Amino acid sequence: MGTVPSRGRRLQSGPRVGNCLARCPAVALGVPGSRAISLSPCLPPASDDQKLVFVQQGPLVLVSVSRTLQSEQQLRQELLYVYYQILSMLTQVSITRIFERKKNYDLRRLLAGSEKILDRLLNLVESDPGFLLGAVRCLPLPASLRDALGTLLQKAITPNLVFSILVARSQLVTAVQERAVIEECRLEPTDLHLLLNLIGASSAFQAGEIWTPICLPRFNPDGYFYAYISYLDAECTVCLVLLSTDKESFYAVSDCKRRVEEAMRTQGSLQVLSGGLQSPSYGVGQVGVPDLRHFLYKPLDIPENYRQLPQFTSPELEGPYCSEEEQHRLFDLYHHLHSRIHSTSRPLRLIYHVAEKETLLAWVTSKFELYTCFSPMVTKAGAINVLTKLLRWIKKEEDRLFIRYPPKYSTTPNPGKGTKGGRPDGAENGFFAGL
Repeated sequence: MGTVPSRGRRLQSGPRVGNCLARCPAVALGVPGSRAISLSPCLPPASDDQKLVFVQQGPLVLVSVSRTLQSEQQLRQELLYVYYQILSMLTQVSITRIFERKKNYDLRRLLAGSEKILDRLLNLVESDPGFLLGAVRCLPLPASLRDALGTLLQKAITPNLVFSILVARSQLVTAVQERAVIEECRLEPTDLHLLLNLIGASSAFQAGEIWTPICLPRFNPDGYFYAYISYLDAECTVCLVLLSTDKESFYAVSDCKRRVEEAMRTQGSLQVLSGGLQSPSYGVGQVGVPDLRHFLYKPLDIPENYRQLPQFTSPELEGPYCSEEEQHRLFDLYHHLHSRIHSTSRPLRLIYHVAEKETLLAWVTSKFELYTCFSPMVTKAGAINVLTKLLRWIKKEEDRLFIRYPPKYSTTPNPGKGTKGGRPDGAENGFFAGL
């Protein structure tokens, strides 16, 4: 088995991990003769203020040591993200086949070149609310512009094209799915997070047109899609991602990109997107409530027949959360509230929490999940009064903040769920070439 400790920054062989497992005999029994692959130079033994969490997925064991306020469930979820990112590069069936043939196989041989991808992922799971909420952040846009861009993607299609995704600086602009795919399952936030992390981890994607195999593990952990990735502007902020099930369709998919880019330039929408990214998306001051510092909002009342991606919105971080240290402290508080709201033993629907420098209120209903941060003197009654005003503002702005009615298209022949993963060696995969 392979052991993959998280919360670190580097892939390496880890004899110290074996020593750590020896201190946990109940767990070590599950990994006899394991070969350790560490994401940190040293995995220290857990102390009283640390949490030590293990997750086993097939032949891989992932380990997390943490001093944060995150719950064990949240740490497990982070480890699963690491596992899914590995699957996105190798597929589940390939990894299983490897360890069936050679139980002490050194997985680093296949992960060579992926250090930046995994390192960036570990940073994101601690700082990006989308990973905590299981949702994607949409770029705030006028509904008319978002609809027009969705229509462009609907028209620029080719057989076996499954997903057309337009993003701007890691925020979702619009996404179009093949109609037959929507009937089976939807694009999961986890898969989109992994895809965007892959793109953001390497400057190689800024060089031109990239055609690479990619597994979407929540969609189909055993198969590859073929991703066409291309930036549409000189600043490399607006990116088009087209996913196909046909590895021979590069030129056909590239022509779809050409049609999208030409239409966007003709309509002026590319200039609008690029120009809009030069300034913050929106600040908490636009809500018009002085004591509100920040919030995370995830709508839950989405009609199932639309099969859209779970989404969330939050304003730009402002003072007093300008420093990286203060931002981490705020997100630690959000993690703490999230773990209490979603506790498996005693879930709560409303929490008022007084911290050292702020007060927070978390609230979950059948229609939304909301986490809010206020100045330190705000009372519970005052916080609830602010929430009423905030919810009115979000309702008024929802067409700008979210994709309400995701577009879809039909192509022929009907697409499948990705091609099966082949022999998992670096030459065949070609995943890290040029990254």
